[in-house]
Amino acid sequence: MSEEINKAEETKVEEESLAAEETRMISDEARWYVVHTYSGYENKVKANIEKTVENRGMQDQIFEVSVPLQDVVEMKDGRKKTVQRKVFPGYVLLNMIMNDETWYVVRNTRGVTSFVGPGSKPVPLTDAEVRAMGIGGEVENLDVEVGDTVRVATGPFAESVGQIQEINANKKTLVVSLSIFGRETPVELDFAQIDKL
Repeated sequence: MSEEINKAEETKVEEESLAAEETRMISDEARWYVVHTYSGYENKVKANIEKTVENRGMQDQIFEVSVPLQDVVEMKDGRKKTVQRKVFPGYVLLNMIMNDETWYVVRNTRGVTSFVGPGSKPVPLTDAEVRAMGIGGEVENLDVEVGDTVRVATGPFAESVGQIQEINANKKTLVVSLSIFGRETPVELDFAQIDKL
């Protein structure tokens, strides 16, 4: 009986040390995490977290708080108007080192409902997800604007010339109006696929 208790205790100690090691591995590296917020509270949550980071001197643990926005062209009263919309309503992205203190600060911020992940265990975004969202990396500065004429450099529409209708910096894409079979057709292209004329 005492051997079973000793083995159970040893197993428990091993599991605890593995969990502590896992926490240490997580805490050594900054990753992007996602928190769910009350609808419409994204900017308040961002401001509250940034204020807490400043007040507690946690700039070396929580590096960036982001509410990704994109420009959307709306038609109102016959006029085009560009407005900014949240890319992920109800979510805030954080570049941080995960440890007990940072988890507590973020989780207990007014307006935050939970981290994204199973149970209470936050799951960091993969590098591919971060790149796809256009966050945390180099922001590609494309020297073109809506209305500019560009030439398609690669892909099935290579050598076609058209006019830019929309630019989405977050996704690193743009919509170009190309003449296909005699009709103006909007085509979504990556930044890398076009050359400015």
